[in-house]
Amino acid sequence: MIDAALKAFAQMFTPALRGVLVKAVGLAVLLIVIIGIGLQRLLAHLADNGATWAEQTSGFASHSAWAALAWILSFMAGLGIVTGALFLMPAVSAFVGSFFVDEVAEAVEREYYPADPLGTALPLLPAVIEGIKIALLSLVVYVVALPFILFAGFGFLILLVANAYLLSREYFDLAAMRFHTAGEAAMLRKANSGYIFLAGLVIALFVSIPILNFATPVFAMAFMVHIHKRLAGRRADLIAPAR
Repeated sequence: MIDAALKAFAQMFTPALRGVLVKAVGLAVLLIVIIGIGLQRLLAHLADNGATWAEQTSGFASHSAWAALAWILSFMAGLGIVTGALFLMPAVSAFVGSFFVDEVAEAVEREYYPADPLGTALPLLPAVIEGIKIALLSLVVYVVALPFILFAGFGFLILLVANAYLLSREYFDLAAMRFHTAGEAAMLRKANSGYIFLAGLVIALFVSIPILNFATPVFAMAFMVHIHKRLAGRRADLIAPAR
């Protein structure tokens, strides 16, 4: 597994994947910026309206004091969104990764498994739908874990475990479905759930590293191609007839 992670990390910077890496990072940054600006505008609007309402109903403090409070709250919201980008990356990664899975997978297969037949490219729509589903689940996990992050400290562990499960499931299935039906990919994943979850922890740790986590879609897909090859090969050895 460590060897697979090192190979995936090293190949991200090779000519075969450099262009994909730039596109994936660019799209991830764009999405984070759009989400951040949208949330900041929304929270700033709520802060301004809240300050106006408080000024009209409380009857104390000057307008400038309430305006200053609204500015402070808006600034704090902006800082919170920047920090929250770290936790939004699993969702962004899941969505962005769905656009580049086949480019990454084919590059890995050509480089490390030239004797094996190439996988069949996945239709874009099913891949994107799968990415959206995992992205939405990741957002739900973030919302659930947020109170624990603020008050109990267990939220980080919840996020790590949940992201390991969700991201490993998505990227393994996408790698496996290049060679199997969706049902067969799910069966292979369930038969090796413990090993795949450990691989997911590697992705979850990668996605928790600021700046580097923008490359998660490329790293995760390349990594899971190696994991799938290992598990599919082991399965083939187990079911091969004795000679």
